[in-house]
Amino acid sequence: MSDTVLPLAMAALTLAGILAGYRVAFVLAGSAALFILVSDLPIAFFNLIVSRIYANVLTNWLLVAIPMFIFMGLILEKSGVAERALKGAQRALGGSAAGMGIAVLVIGVLLAASSGVVGASVVLLALLALPRMTEVGYDRPTAAGLIAASGTLAILIPPSVMLIILGDQLQTPVPDMFTGAIGPGLLLVLLYGLYVAWKARGLPRSTATGTGGLLSGLVRTLVDVAPLLILVLSVLGSIIAGLATPTEASGLGALGAILVTVLYRRFDAAVILEAARDTVLATSMVMMVVVGATCFSAVFKGVGGDAMIRDGLGLFGESPWVVLLVVMAAIFVLGFVLDWLEITLILIPIFAPVIAGLDFGNGLTGQPLLIWFGILVAVNLQTSFLTPPFGFALFYLRGAAGDRVATAEIYRGVIPFIALQLLALGLLMAFPGLITGPL
Repeated sequence: MSDTVLPLAMAALTLAGILAGYRVAFVLAGSAALFILVSDLPIAFFNLIVSRIYANVLTNWLLVAIPMFIFMGLILEKSGVAERALKGAQRALGGSAAGMGIAVLVIGVLLAASSGVVGASVVLLALLALPRMTEVGYDRPTAAGLIAASGTLAILIPPSVMLIILGDQLQTPVPDMFTGAIGPGLLLVLLYGLYVAWKARGLPRSTATGTGGLLSGLVRTLVDVAPLLILVLSVLGSIIAGLATPTEASGLGALGAILVTVLYRRFDAAVILEAARDTVLATSMVMMVVVGATCFSAVFKGVGGDAMIRDGLGLFGESPWVVLLVVMAAIFVLGFVLDWLEITLILIPIFAPVIAGLDFGNGLTGQPLLIWFGILVAVNLQTSFLTPPFGFALFYLRGAAGDRVATAEIYRGVIPFIALQLLALGLLMAFPGLITGPL
C-alpha cells in the first residue's frame, strides 16, 4: 500500500491544480519538483530531468513541424483563403439541405488537412456555415454539432499536430501514423455524412441557383477550392511518399500557404506578422506543456507510478482486450476534464509499454501494434474536444456563434457525434486493417 501513496498523491495534486485553473505546464513541473523533495529520490534526479528535457524536447527536430503547421493554418484562415474555399464548396453542394451539410463537412476535412488547428476550423465554420445551415432548415443543435465535429477533424486528419506528438511519444514513424490515420478519418467523415443526410431528409430543397451557368459555376468552384486542395495533397503526399520528412513538409506547407495568398491577391505583410505572432504564442504554450510533462513523467515513474498503473490494470484480469478497454475508458473519461495534450504526454509513456507487451490475436506486433494503439488513442482523444463541460471545440463554437445558439443546444447537438466517434472507435478495434492496411 505504501508503494501507491506517493504516485496517487502526485496524480491527485496534479489533477487538482489543473482543475483549479493553474497553468498546466507549471502544475506538471511544480508537482515534479515537489515530489522529488518529499520522496526518497536523490536531488541529482534534477540533473536527469534537465538531460531529458534537452534530449527529448530541445533537440527534437520533429517538433519543429508543430509551429510550421500552425503557421500554415493561420495564414489560410487569416488571409480568407479558407473562407473562400468554404463558400466555393457551398455553391457546389448547396442545392439541397443535405448538400449544405456535406459542404460544411468537406471544408472541415480540407481545413483539417491543411492546418490541424481546431480553433480556427471551428470558428471559421461557425461564422460562415451556422447561419446558412439554419436558413435551409437544420435545427440549431444539429448545425452546432456538425460544425463542432467537423472542426475537430483537424486533430485527427493528417498532417496533425497530435499525431506528431503521439508518434514521438510512441517512438513510431510519423509518416506511418499519418498513413494509419487516413482510414479512420474517412470513416468518421462517412459516419458524419450519413447522419447529416438522415437529418436532412424532408427538409425543403434550396431555391438558390448559381449564376452564369453550370460550366462557369464549376470553373469558379475549382478556382476557389483547387489551390487549397493542391496544397494539402502536396504536403501530405510528400510525407507519405517518403519524399520529405514531416519537418521538411511543414516548411513546404508554410511556404505554400503564403504562395496561395499571393495567387488569390490576399498577401498582406500585416497578416503574415499576425499569423507569426499567434504561431509563437501557440507554440510556446505547447512546448511549455511538453517540458512540464517531461518533468512529470520522469518523477512519476521514479516514485513508482508506472508500476502502480500496471498493477492496477492487472486487477482487471489477463485479457488483452479488457486491458485495452480499460485504457480507452480511462482516456475517454479524462477527456472530460483534460486537454488531449496533457493526456498524451502524461499517460501514453505509461500505457504504451503495457500495450506493446500484449497479444490481441490480430497479428499485430511491434510498431504496427503501437501505430494501431496510437490511432485508437487519437480517435478517442478527439472526443475530448466535444465532451461537455470542458470540450474546447464547444468553447470555440459558443464564442463564435454568439446569441445564435445556446450552450444547452450545443451540448445536445454534439451527443450524436460523440456516439458516432465511439462507434468508429469500436470498428477500428474490431477491424485493425482500417488502420494498418496500407502500412
